[in-house]
Amino acid sequence: MSDKRFDLITIGESLVEFSTNQKLSDAECLHKYYGGDSLVAAIAARRLNSNVGFITCLGNDPFKNFMLKHWENEGLNTEHVRVTDTPNGFYIVSRTDVHDKEFMYYRKKIAPSKLSIEDIDEEYIKSAQIIYASGVTQSLSLGAREAVKYAFKIARENGVITAYDPNYSSLISTPDDAKEYFNEIAPLTDILFMSAKYDTKSIFDIESLENIIKHLSDIGIQTVIIKSGDEKGYHVSNQGNINFVKFYTENVVDTTSSGDAFNGAFLHSVANGYSIYESAKIASIDAGLQAQGIGAIKSVPFHDEVFKIFNTEDF
Repeated sequence: MSDKRFDLITIGESLVEFSTNQKLSDAECLHKYYGGDSLVAAIAARRLNSNVGFITCLGNDPFKNFMLKHWENEGLNTEHVRVTDTPNGFYIVSRTDVHDKEFMYYRKKIAPSKLSIEDIDEEYIKSAQIIYASGVTQSLSLGAREAVKYAFKIARENGVITAYDPNYSSLISTPDDAKEYFNEIAPLTDILFMSAKYDTKSIFDIESLENIIKHLSDIGIQTVIIKSGDEKGYHVSNQGNINFVKFYTENVVDTTSSGDAFNGAFLHSVANGYSIYESAKIASIDAGLQAQGIGAIKSVPFHDEVFKIFNTEDF
């Protein structure tokens, strides 16, 4: 039994989400919720009953109380959420079917961009089993980038597992930026999540997934999970041993943030003693269920649904 206070602490942005299953030109109503990649990972782990903390800056605008109330209702620890006078960002997502998606970001000069080293409390970081952040967090500002590196450095010095996802998107950063963010944080990373479609092609000049995994292992990253849409599953490497875990389902509606749900479920499982392979299977179920709904967090599943499948179905 761990003496750590938190299974997982994530660092990143919070965004207001407006979603619809109609085309944006036709929609008369948008459903309000919230998202952000590190926040989705936090909620996914929390809904599986992990004890989870979240570090961010939140804008003091009409959405502040809406988000704080929901996070506290989820049981997310918010003691290191700092309120600023900078507004909150938001995004709009429309998904009329699995092949027709509209996505718009409004995230320049938003509250989470105020993240800095001052938001990283050493004792808070040391109280976690796992610390998680992404390239999206690094892209917010130089201060946010420094905060991620500082948190990972504290974690490494105190035996706390570090987990990272480049989560590259051309809507947010350039391939050169993604490479720079990755190269900065890779030496401090224990668990790495990547997408074969986006991350590996943007960051590496290496075609073979096996060679990418070998390269990552050579630079000291112990656990690597690469999602492959073409192969419909996840390549899971732990200390050089590679397994393949297939997608739980191909019957999906909206894949927005399903990768983030996977990450949160995987880290929950690792923190609670499951093997890397078992953790990937649990996370595949979680991500598959999440992708059957619209939006980032509304459709993230809960513990009983995920583990009923894990304990009874072979896929």
